[in-house]
Amino acid sequence: MAMKEIRTILTNNTDWDASTIKTLVRRLCDKEVIIADKREVFYYTPAVTESEYNGHATQNMIDRLYGGSAKSLIASLVDTGKLTDGDIAELRSLFKVRD
Repeated sequence: MAMKEIRTILTNNTDWDASTIKTLVRRLCDKEVIIADKREVFYYTPAVTESEYNGHATQNMIDRLYGGSAKSLIASLVDTGKLTDGDIAELRSLFKVRD
């Protein structure tokens, strides 16, 4: 995807200006999340899947906020009432599958 397309998408969905978008794209390239390919203009492609990125971002958040303990994250969600009874039932069934 060309920078023009990226800018169009992000300016339609955010209030970011062009310099903010360029900074974001540069940082994502530096982190090797996206790859820049120079043709007549730069084209950017993802280097990781959305699932891989979400997994990394989730683990990073758990490490920073909960000392690496996913159990502490879940306990926090339960304690603050952020999980519905349906969410808890679904999590229980996920844990049973892993046994």
